Amino acid sequence: MASDVATSPPGGTPGLFSRIVTFLREVQAETKRVTWPSWEELRKATVAIIAFTLFLGVTIGLMDTVLQFLLVTVVAKVF
Repeated sequence: MASDVATSPPGGTPGLFSRIVTFLREVQAETKRVTWPSWEELRKATVAIIAFTLFLGVTIGLMDTVLQFLLVTVVAKVF
């Protein structure tokens, strides 16, 4: 915890430089505890995200085309 690591100087709160150094040390310690994905997991997740993005893009494109036809063409003919 930050309060355990950083001790304030006798005059009050720790200085900016001291807080930055403490923050960077805590980031480094936390980064060592992270479980990083394997290359195979990373590849599978990337493929899934790209496939989902393409599917969503096609779906939105089709919806746009259908709604444009309905709202612009059909409504224009009615009025």
